[in-house]
Amino acid sequence: MMTASDDHVKDDKVTAATRNWLEKAVIGLNLCPFARAVYAADRIRYVVSDATTIEALLEVLAAELEVLAEADENQTETTLLIHPQVLGDFLDYNDFLEMADMLVEELGLDGMLQVASFHPQYQFAETESDDIENCSNRSPYPTLHLLRESSVERAVAAHPDTEQICRDNIKTLRQLGREGWARLDVGMPRSKSP
Repeated sequence: MMTASDDHVKDDKVTAATRNWLEKAVIGLNLCPFARAVYAADRIRYVVSDATTIEALLEVLAAELEVLAEADENQTETTLLIHPQVLGDFLDYNDFLEMADMLVEELGLDGMLQVASFHPQYQFAETESDDIENCSNRSPYPTLHLLRESSVERAVAAHPDTEQICRDNIKTLRQLGREGWARLDVGMPRSKSP
């Protein structure tokens, strides 16, 4: 039988793996040029959900969207909602994103918050599952990234050619290759990552 202490240790491991991925891949490879400052300022909220159903995850997502909407931006700019026990299949996860967007609207937070996505099996349209560019959105666990629209607007204003970020990521990841990605050791199962 799992105890609360066991759950805490498990949550700590999930959060540590996510932070490691952020440091080595997202920030280390500059896959998101906006992440470094928020991470360095310690304004990321990490939430590990124990949800095992889509319904339970929607409840947690609703609560976390409200927490972020009410939080002081100088203390919490963004939230990573990590949900290791639900939506492990990428296609199911991808379908869930529409529900997440509808939830943002239902809560009256459209235009204030948005949900971005990361997943261990992330696959962009028109790519093969083992194409290295998919790694730009591959995380150790399924993760919903809750963002403030104002943060996104500031980031776009500071870097108006966001398409260049995508092109740079593809170039960086192709130069790194599968072996280089594996050497990053960002906590993803070897069988799931290229």
